[in-house]
Amino acid sequence: MTITIKDLARVAGVSYSTVSKALNDSPLVKPETKNKILKVAEEMGYEPNFAAQRLVSKESKVIGLIWPTLERLAPSSLVSNINEEITKSSYSMILSVNSIQSSIEMFKRFQVDGVILFSEGESESTETLSLPSVTYGVGKNKSYPVIDVNYQAAMEDAVNYLHQLGHRKIAFVGNLTTTDERQIEKSIGFQKAMTKLEIFEDGCLIDTEGFGWYDGYMATIRLINSPYQPTAIISASYDISAGLVRALRQENFNVPKDVSVLSYDNIPQMANMEIPLTSVGVPVEEIAQAMVQTLTKFIKYPQSVPLVQSLKPVITERSSCAPAEKNLISE
Repeated sequence: MTITIKDLARVAGVSYSTVSKALNDSPLVKPETKNKILKVAEEMGYEPNFAAQRLVSKESKVIGLIWPTLERLAPSSLVSNINEEITKSSYSMILSVNSIQSSIEMFKRFQVDGVILFSEGESESTETLSLPSVTYGVGKNKSYPVIDVNYQAAMEDAVNYLHQLGHRKIAFVGNLTTTDERQIEKSIGFQKAMTKLEIFEDGCLIDTEGFGWYDGYMATIRLINSPYQPTAIISASYDISAGLVRALRQENFNVPKDVSVLSYDNIPQMANMEIPLTSVGVPVEEIAQAMVQTLTKFIKYPQSVPLVQSLKPVITERSSCAPAEKNLISE
């Protein structure tokens, strides 16, 4: 038997409207009353009827999230953080790993209030304009709000950080052949910083031709056997870094004694790698919070949300970087 709000009101001994307000986390309900109602709802196995709720409030309190791939750890970590932020905002989340077009069509049927969109290189769909939408990445060529995480600035910070440690031969290991604007911005930032410092050399850019562990591993093996011998390496992502570190250790390089490693993706999991990696980027918790807060505001007050919001990347120091004089790879 389906449990309704009226059933909850009868058991809790309060009015129908009080139950409705409590379930929507309204500040108009006293905390003790709210806790009592929530406990009754849990004990009775109450499940909200989103369709009915939308008829009354014009909101389903559901957000759709489109992510075409969950294979890499950093995106998965961001999805988890987004889900936590959505829950805090009294919304629920539906996750789709299908194409943008099919996901949007499904979300329309579920009557979601808004969409968090991750294109992963897929071309933007004009269908997203029919629903309030927010994305993250690069703040250009978008027709809906984007949280710009400043990939170029992150790479410039990484190069400058290593340069201050005395490194002059720095390599970048990342996917250079992709059309994904996120990866393109990273390589541009690296090249700009290296050129400004007058230390850019042929051979310092290593193409992984992919995003996975094995891609990072093979690219690092090629780097080790190339004429360009760096004292420090910047990796484009967590997964690439995992393969990079494995290749270095297999070839008997000590990190950071022989070579320093700094990785993009500022996620807590960097501390749990074979070698805890110093990382750069906007902290994943900050990205998730900005995206959810922007979308929930955009749903209610679309004119109040700017098209681009820029976040500042930071460097989280761990144990994978050391001053250049301690590095032996080029000796």
